[in-house]
Order: sequence, then structure tokens, then C-alpha cells
Amino acid sequence: MVFAAIDIGSNAGRLLIASVHETEDNPITEKITLVRVPLRLGFDVFNEGYVSQQKQEMLIRTFKAYKQLMSIYQPKDCIACATEALRQATNGLEVIEKVKKETGIDILSINGDKEAEIITKAGNTNLTKTHDHSLYIDVGGGSTEISWFEKDKLLATRSFEIGTIRLFLDKVEHSEWDKMKHWVEELQKDKLPINCICSGGNINKLTKLYGNRNKNTLSYSQLVESHEILEGYPIEYRIETLGLRADRADVIVPAAIIFKKIMKWGNINELHAPKIGLADGLIVELYKKYKKQPSLLD
Repeated sequence: MVFAAIDIGSNAGRLLIASVHETEDNPITEKITLVRVPLRLGFDVFNEGYVSQQKQEMLIRTFKAYKQLMSIYQPKDCIACATEALRQATNGLEVIEKVKKETGIDILSINGDKEAEIITKAGNTNLTKTHDHSLYIDVGGGSTEISWFEKDKLLATRSFEIGTIRLFLDKVEHSEWDKMKHWVEELQKDKLPINCICSGGNINKLTKLYGNRNKNTLSYSQLVESHEILEGYPIEYRIETLGLRADRADVIVPAAIIFKKIMKWGNINELHAPKIGLADGLIVELYKKYKKQPSLLD
């Protein structure tokens, strides 16, 4: 069965078309195609408070292109979700209505807690966990979602207004850092051995460049080193020599800072980056809904 999910984040828009295979335990997703467009809505919203006309036109063109691709693959169902940038934009609802009028596609605006829960459900489909407790971390352009699990039971989740674009633009309040630090330290006050499972394009790239590419892991010391190396390079060097996309080269250092702080506060020695994200979780939820199972989309 084929499903499609659109994730409109603060840095990029993503269309994931994937097939879902049924197993005895859990559904397993397999990517057919992933199309990423550097919309960068967060640079408008976190600076000016709204989505500019230029970005609106780019968003509509992106949705029209996504619609054409979906007409080829014919998914059983599809969903489009918007996260922090459109949540915060003063004209977010207006933009959503405009997209629907131009393309016929509804955009569901979800809050940070819902985003975190959907992402972690994606991870639960195909991850082997060594320890009973797991910390899921998703760092986006506008916010960071952190969820705490015992086995597969969600115990707590929290969204913080700390993201790579916000940090790059110096738009993160000191009090928000304090909230995150206190929350993570409180979770890990007993210093339990945990699975640290991270998502987002930046952590995938950091792991590929400086971590264990076979296991998709990155140690704290490797993260510290990668941050120091990348921070020492100008953005142009990161693009030309390291091969980073322009919309990755500027925000990868803020991402490293966020992950580094969380690992330090949580006494975490190693993280795992299994290349999952909101779109993957949405595919799983669409499958559940299609099979008439309890879904976070209901």
C-alpha cells in the first residue's frame, strides 16, 4: 500500500511517498521517493512575523508540483501538515486557505506535542532499542521536540521554541534554554542508560560526516569535534568543500549546538540517527487510519 505525506517545516517542505508493508509486529515503511524544497518560511516568520508574498507563491508552486507527483504514484491516502513557522505566522491561516484554494490540498497545522508524538511513532516501527528508556529528539528550524519513553510507553513530551533558524537569527530567549535544561536534567536525574534517538536533516548530515555511517550513530565527543570544525569554516566553504546545500550550510552549526546541549544535560554519550522524521510518522498514521486502527490523525 502506498501513502503520501507532506511536511511543511520552518526550513523546508518535504513530500514523502512510501509503501507500507505489514509484519507480525509492526508496519514497516519503505521510501519510494522524497522531494525536498528549501522553502525557508522560518526566515520570514521569525524575523517579520508573517509569510511574505514571495514565499506564499513559492509554497503554492511547491504544492502544485507535489500534486503532480502524487497523481503519478496514486497513493491510497495523503496528508499535509504544517509545523512551527506556519503555526506562528500571523497570516498562517490565510496562507493555508490560499494553498487549498489554488491546489485543493488541505494543510493541517499541528502543535509541537502532536508533532513529537507522530515522529516517535515512526521510530517505533523499525528501531531496535538496547535500553528500556528512550529519549527522542527532533530539532527543526523553529522548534525542538523532546519525548521520553519507558519501553514503548510515552511518559512525557515537550516542545521548545528553540530551532536552528531561530538560533541562527538570534531569536531564542534565554528563558527557553533554561526551560529545556531543567526539563532534560529532571528526566535524567537518575542518570539511566537510555536510547537517544534523533531526527532531522541536520543530525543525519552530522552523523554522515563525523559519526559512524554504518550504525548511524554519533558520540558526544564526535559531536563536540564536528561543531568546532564546522564553526571554524565560513558558510561558503561548507557549501563548496563539504558539499552541503546552501539551506543546510547555515543552520547545521546551530543544530550541533542544540544537540550538544541536550546530550550534556541528559548525560548522553551517544545518539542514534535512523533517518526518520515527521513525514515518516505521518505515513504510519495514514496506514493505521486506512486499516481503521487508532490513529493520531483521528
